[in-house]
Amino acid sequence: MVREKVTVSTRTLQWKCVESRVDNKRLCYGRFILSPLIKGQADTIGIAMRRALLGEIEGTCITRAKSEKIPHEYSTIVGIQESVHEILMNLKEIGLRSNLYGTCGAFICARGPGYVTAQDIISPPSVEIVDNTQHIARLTEPIDLCIGLQIERNRGYRYSIKRPNNFQDGSYPIDAVFMPVRNANHSIHSYGNGNERQEILFLEIWTNGSLTPKEALHEASRNLIDLFIPFLPAEEETLHLEYNRHKGTLPPLTFHDRLAKLRKNKKEIELKYIFIDQLELPPRIYNCLKRCNIHTLLDLLNKSQKDLMKIEDFRIEDVKQLLGILEKHFTID
Repeated sequence: MVREKVTVSTRTLQWKCVESRVDNKRLCYGRFILSPLIKGQADTIGIAMRRALLGEIEGTCITRAKSEKIPHEYSTIVGIQESVHEILMNLKEIGLRSNLYGTCGAFICARGPGYVTAQDIISPPSVEIVDNTQHIARLTEPIDLCIGLQIERNRGYRYSIKRPNNFQDGSYPIDAVFMPVRNANHSIHSYGNGNERQEILFLEIWTNGSLTPKEALHEASRNLIDLFIPFLPAEEETLHLEYNRHKGTLPPLTFHDRLAKLRKNKKEIELKYIFIDQLELPPRIYNCLKRCNIHTLLDLLNKSQKDLMKIEDFRIEDVKQLLGILEKHFTID
């Protein structure tokens, strides 16, 4: 646990993490303050941040399970202690972290007797299991348990609509809780006298371990900013975008001569076989590229800086960060 003494600034608006702890792999807690605020501002920011934390941040979870040996959701299987319904509920609780865009497949294949845990899930490299010890089922006899899984990244909560035709192929939808933030609270402390009264906003955030409370706070803040951009006057928005695009000097990403040098440096590696999944990109950049069907390093290097700036939600800072990552992995003179 990390605690810091709360000190209040009397001039510029500042935020600070005053408490941080990890209770277990699936529960992280953070407490933050923002000050000084004039009367009424703390409540405005606190309500908006709580809603953004709980509803605007993307998360990853298992949304469907499939096994041809299961007759229906409430059946039991000889050699398995849990019912099918209990197994589905255990899969629902599995915590995942990913830079996935959309959905992907995974599967479980285990043989008893023994315990089946999250460690037995075989998933793509872009998906990481938060806690490998999470229980799924107990096999009491020497039988095989094979389950196909659908993993999805989205936001909010989605109730699975169970229709009879869903179960004909042994496929069972699972209620999806995408929200990585389990709870968020805000409180306000007022100080000062009369018209000089000011406020301190306290934010408490609990996450499921797939991201830290600090990361959740940053992501929620960015999402709120993006929601307000359309309200900017057109000329202001244009000036803002033009300033961002011309801020600093960035080499174009098409750099055909650099592409030639990169090919020369990596003689034994075909660029089309180097996938962007291998570059350890931040989730935001990864998702933006995937949406534009940029899957390999070759796809990326064939894009110019201008092309990248046309991608929705892609910023000049993302271009700089992308260049830094490429220079880290490859020699680009």
